Amino acid sequence: MTKRIIITFLLSLSILTTSLHSNAEPVELDRIVAIVNNEAISYSELTNEIQTIKLQMQGSQLPPDAILQEQLMEQLIMKHLQQQLAASNNILVDDETLNRALNNIAQQNNITLEKLRSVLEGDGIEFNTYRETIRHEILQQRLRQRYVNNRINITESEVDQFLAQQEGRSNSEDEFHLGHILVGLPEAPTAEDINSAKQRGNEILQLLDQGDDFGQVAMSQSDGQMALSGGDLGWRKIGELPTLFANALTDMETGNVSPLIRSPSGFHIIKLIEQRSGDRHMVLQNHARHILIKTNELITDEIARDRLLELKVRLENGDDFAALARAHSDDTGSAARGGDLGWSSPGQMVPAFEEMMNQLQPTQLSDPFQTQFGWHLMELLERREHDDTEKFYRNQARQQLFERKAVEEEQLWMRRMRDEAYVEIRL
Repeated sequence: MTKRIIITFLLSLSILTTSLHSNAEPVELDRIVAIVNNEAISYSELTNEIQTIKLQMQGSQLPPDAILQEQLMEQLIMKHLQQQLAASNNILVDDETLNRALNNIAQQNNITLEKLRSVLEGDGIEFNTYRETIRHEILQQRLRQRYVNNRINITESEVDQFLAQQEGRSNSEDEFHLGHILVGLPEAPTAEDINSAKQRGNEILQLLDQGDDFGQVAMSQSDGQMALSGGDLGWRKIGELPTLFANALTDMETGNVSPLIRSPSGFHIIKLIEQRSGDRHMVLQNHARHILIKTNELITDEIARDRLLELKVRLENGDDFAALARAHSDDTGSAARGGDLGWSSPGQMVPAFEEMMNQLQPTQLSDPFQTQFGWHLMELLERREHDDTEKFYRNQARQQLFERKAVEEEQLWMRRMRDEAYVEIRL
């Protein structure tokens, strides 16, 4: 009897539930919109990306939803591929690293972490979503370091050649603000792929010739990573740009749009938005000498400091600094030169040493002070303003060559990763 009552109750509940939902609106269930190797991208994940970008770019004219959806789908595919590569190589971003990064972001904005959270949530961005975005950015940096940056080598002959190429052209310190549109190609394009991309590139050029806004065209047409930012590459030094872009800029004036530029990645269009000139690089250099006492099991901080105080009294009474340095300094390299460190530029010495050096006036003797190397007694001999332009340009040339190679290598690396993956789009 009891069993019959329970069955009757369940049947009644089932009928009641059915009747309650019979007139309800149909609810769309989540579904798979893409397969990336052995992982799925869900419709809700794609929708969240679309909502986030719309929140972030309020007030900007975004491309039509269909194009925006396609662009963000490609970004999600690359995100999944990068995460898969990281996981297979045990490249992880732990919570401690993530929390440090978030605290740094808050400090850079002169707010607390709690305030950052409230600002984000006030803008409609969930804090946990933001956390995972930052986690992925750190992951991207680590992947880029391993698979792109670590494989780039800049030789001195390349620096010489780069500087020679700059003679008679733009100063290597000149900066250019560029817009960029890319019509992409697969890694091994067919003749049909190339012709189709070239035709599409020429159609984009026609739109620009007719006066269409470059940023809006980039948003709706570009396959580049900065498409949703209107193709804005920001300010770049001439040497940081791909060689093809740098060559095109020699004949361009502010406001000009380039013809199609072919590269292995596809067809590029660049716009010179603004440009500005670089100046000579002057630095304030210090010439100092020091006596170092290192600490160990026998020589404590107190003993080292007292020894230097005794030496300071002797120097103030007329003893020769060079002789005392040769006799007492634990810095064997400088001791042989009477403690002389030569001329140093900003950033060359450890921070505590440089801070003390900057506080002294020429011929002034410091009190004993500590760095990670031990205890020091320093005398500032001279200070000068030095034209460091040549050395600075060589360092900048090296950095710019690195940036140029990194951009090209990263594009090839990402395209190769995309082409070698199994991707099935089910939109």
